[in-house]
Amino acid sequence: MKAVIFRRHGGLENLEIVDDYPEPEMGQSDCLVRVRAVSLNGFDPQVLNGIPGMKTPLPMIPCGDVAGEIVAVGASVKNRKVGELVSIVPFLDGKIMGETTLGGCCELISLPEEGVLPIPADLSVVDAAALPIAYGTAWRMLGARGNLKKGERLLVVSATGGVGVACVQLGKMLGAEVIACGTGSWKLDRLRELGADDVFDLESEGIASAIHARLGKPRHDGTGGVDVAVNFTGGDTWVPTLRSLRRGGRLLTCGATANYAPAEDLRYVFSFELNIHGSSGWTIEDQAQVLDFASSGKVKPAVHAIRPIDEYADALQELMARKVIGKSIITL
Repeated sequence: MKAVIFRRHGGLENLEIVDDYPEPEMGQSDCLVRVRAVSLNGFDPQVLNGIPGMKTPLPMIPCGDVAGEIVAVGASVKNRKVGELVSIVPFLDGKIMGETTLGGCCELISLPEEGVLPIPADLSVVDAAALPIAYGTAWRMLGARGNLKKGERLLVVSATGGVGVACVQLGKMLGAEVIACGTGSWKLDRLRELGADDVFDLESEGIASAIHARLGKPRHDGTGGVDVAVNFTGGDTWVPTLRSLRRGGRLLTCGATANYAPAEDLRYVFSFELNIHGSSGWTIEDQAQVLDFASSGKVKPAVHAIRPIDEYADALQELMARKVIGKSIITL
């Protein structure tokens, strides 16, 4: 079958598109899925380069976000049928597709019945492929962990990536006043189009100073600042984000893309009684929920570009060059 693979870690030169990769074996409880669309994520170039401390089986097929059509089912499969369009659950049995087990940028994948979710009839496979990792992660942060409410003020730090864009859209869907920051005027303009009420450029404004100028400096009487902040970068943005929260505010984090051991200032945590909520990935229920949101029109996945599988390397290069906002889709 046709597949994108890499046999060793390194740069784009290690990517191959092959036509003779072995088709997957299918067990009695498995579904065989013809892949129709996949989307790229920020961890794809990291896995290609090699993540210290993480064992990646080689050769590896990239991409964890997958949508396709069931073409065969095992004898023990009860609730799925041939011809059904499905969204693949990327995280099963402690392994993540495209990271620690084979991804979906190939013609066929086989996985247990519990690893596929039906795509609602009015949702395209392209939109379905954009949703699981970024939107599932964002929804878990804002919904299950952050309990974001209508009318609250939400700050999304580094909002121009997949999860950040999803936080902007889902935050707006929940009725929050959304303030987003990032770099690049065209990206900030796009965030406004996607629902951000206000934006600012991190190259010209600091996080805390920007929030203080707009909403007032947080005070012990509860005035000033934002109710909720999303920060999955860490590093130099961590303490300024703390300084942007009102008394009793909530800081949500699902990662540390800049630095997992940032400087800390506990004075803000205890004196303003701040709440820090960690959020680890997403659940199958979270994935089903964002599929429903998209199907009902409550949120429209932000698709940056759609390319054929032969242009996977071009799509990854564009992602690495930070020229993407939203999700890059590969169709097969």
